[in-house]
This record gives sequence, C-alpha cells and structure tokens, in this order.
Amino acid sequence: MPDDVTLNPLERLSARLADDLTCVDGLIRTRMASENAPRIPEVTAHLVGAGGKRVRPLLTVAAARLCGYGGADHVKLAATVEFIHTATLLHDDVVDESAQRRGRPTANLLWDNQSSVLVGDYLFARSFQLMVETGSLRVLDILSGAAATIAEGEVLQLTAARNLATSEATYLKVVRGKTAALFEAACEVGGVVAGAPEAQVRALATYGDALGIAFQLVDDWLDYGGAGDATGKNLGDDFREGKLTLPVIRALPMADDAERIFWRDAIERGRSEDFARARAIVTAHGTLEATRREALAWRDRARDALGALPDNELRAMMADLADFVVERAS
Repeated sequence: MPDDVTLNPLERLSARLADDLTCVDGLIRTRMASENAPRIPEVTAHLVGAGGKRVRPLLTVAAARLCGYGGADHVKLAATVEFIHTATLLHDDVVDESAQRRGRPTANLLWDNQSSVLVGDYLFARSFQLMVETGSLRVLDILSGAAATIAEGEVLQLTAARNLATSEATYLKVVRGKTAALFEAACEVGGVVAGAPEAQVRALATYGDALGIAFQLVDDWLDYGGAGDATGKNLGDDFREGKLTLPVIRALPMADDAERIFWRDAIERGRSEDFARARAIVTAHGTLEATRREALAWRDRARDALGALPDNELRAMMADLADFVVERAS
C-alpha cells in the first residue's frame, strides 16, 4: 500500500474502506454470473474489469460507515448502485453509438447492440433483487426512483439534443437525471440502512446531489477544453453530438448574428466540424469560465451539507472527495 500522503482523496477513502470494497467487488462478481447465458458475465466482466473508479458504491459504503453502521447490507446496496451504473453505461453506449469507454472498445462494438441492451437489462434485474434482500421498502423506493430518474434524464437529453431553445433549467434536469440522481441515491441509502436520523439522511442526499452536479459540470467544462489540451480527454464530443451543455446555453443569449448562424449550423444542422470556433466563442463570452465557477459552487454546497453529519475521519474524507471531483477546474 502506498504511503497515505501519495494517495489522492479518492484513493485515501477507498483505502480506508478497503475491506468493505473487497466484499462489494466479490458480491458484484458473484451476482453478475449466469449459468444459462455465458455472454452475460463475458459482457459484464469486460466493463467491470475496465478499471472504473467505483465512486458511487464507495459513496454508499462511506455514508453507511460515517453514520456508524456495523451490519452488512451496505455491501448489497453498494453492489446495487454499481449494477445500476453499469447497466446505464451499456445502454448509453448503444444510444450514443460509442466505440470506446475507459480506453477500451465498448461492449456493443465487441459483441453487438442486442447483447449490450439485454445484459444491461439483466443487471437492472439483479440490482432489484439486491435491493429487496435488504428488506427495506424505503431503500427500494429510493433506488428504484433513481433508476427511473436516470432513464428520464437520458430521454430528456435525447429530445433536447440539437435544440438551441434548451434552457438552463432543462439542462439541470438532464444533469440531475443522467449523473446526480445516482450519486444522491448512493449516499442516501447509506444513511437509511444505518438507521441515521432523518436530518443526516437528508444531508447525505444533498451532498450526493451537489457532488453529482459538480462532477458533470466539470465534465462539460473539460469537453470544451477548460483545462487546455493536455488532459488526454477527447475534446468536443458534446459539440459534435449536438448536446446543449452549460457553456453553450449561456453563450447563446450573447451571440451576435454571425455566431447565431454558426450555432444553428453546428448544433441544429449537425455541421459540427469547427470545434475550434465553438471553443473560442464560449471562451470569449466567459461562459466556459462561468461553468467552472458553477462547478465550484456546487462543490461548496456538497461540503456544506456534510456539516449536519458526525464529525469524524470519514466526513473529512468525503469533504476532500468533493474537492477532488472538481480539482481540475480549480
């Protein structure tokens, strides 16, 4: 194990909860198995083995332990959260016609769209089995509600794509659906399974919601080159896919006649070859910087929410995690 000083906040929190995360990983691998359809573990193992950070299940485990939980159901809930997340990734790659995720070919490219969709469905079913095993109707309500919100967010994003009339309010609904809903639920169920007071459960939900929004805002900022060209990220994907994110939504009211024609051609008509101009416009109008500031503001809301929770080592680590999520925008 590297010295604690060499680890980033995500790695430190993961190291602190390593025993729980090992149990989560074991349960994930057990429950993604299928004797009758070998393709299911093949497809799932390809994505699970791609080295994702497992932030969402980590939040569930951290929230439960922060609130003093000493049982084992938080492991089932963390696995549930990861199954929901993995299922949505499989479906998203089909919808977006993606060819790569986490530096590897996507499952739909290696197998086919049908396999990705059906294995995603299988993981959703497995997630519901795990929820039920905890015996908590409230947990079932929270996580099933999050799954529905995620689907709504993806459909809303699909219908809002290439629509220059998309409002900031609609954009925030998309962000809450596609990203923040699962962050929020992951934290909230940790408090619920721990039997935490209602004020603490709500604080955890607020923390997760704000953390998820900050996370997505940073992604949207990075996509327009907010951190420059040295991040290794493939810049301009949102622009080329006609997605209306905050840098563009805030730049549109400031557009002159030439810029309005450019946005109409690029977004509505799909003529998205000139990413360099799009990047120059959002930079010149200050909306790229405004997106960075908005991410930092949501980071602050996440940190503030932790004030209602027990003052211990895990709370400090979760505060540091909020900083880490947006540190590339700091």
